[in-house]
Amino acid sequence: MVKKYVHHLCIQTNTYLETLKFYTEALGFEIVQESPDFHGRQFNSWLNLDGFYIELQTGKKNEVLLENNSNGQGIVHFCIWVENLVDEVERLKAMNVNFISKKGEIVYHVENGHLCKIKAPEGTIVELRDNKGI
Repeated sequence: MVKKYVHHLCIQTNTYLETLKFYTEALGFEIVQESPDFHGRQFNSWLNLDGFYIELQTGKKNEVLLENNSNGQGIVHFCIWVENLVDEVERLKAMNVNFISKKGEIVYHVENGHLCKIKAPEGTIVELRDNKGI
């Protein structure tokens, strides 16, 4: 059987520098490659977090990308497991990350752990999850 794995997600943004800062500084991704003037795009970059890649790109020249809609079909969010969700939430609060609350709560219990959701500058929803009780 041929080995298969998920290699990357591609995220497009109108706010490249703000989005790049979010994924690298808030979520800890490392810039692997940053390619300016990539096939009509201002940037096409590769970010890595422990073997999980994001291809981050701008729209093509003079293209304004439409808003993301979390009520549409397709990928709604992606999830990053964190060892200590409480500590991670406090760290992200200090960075003024945009949290999505549920019934007024940032962190809430789900089966097998706790989670919170944050919204990236370009609109991607990122779930942070642990498997511990709080």
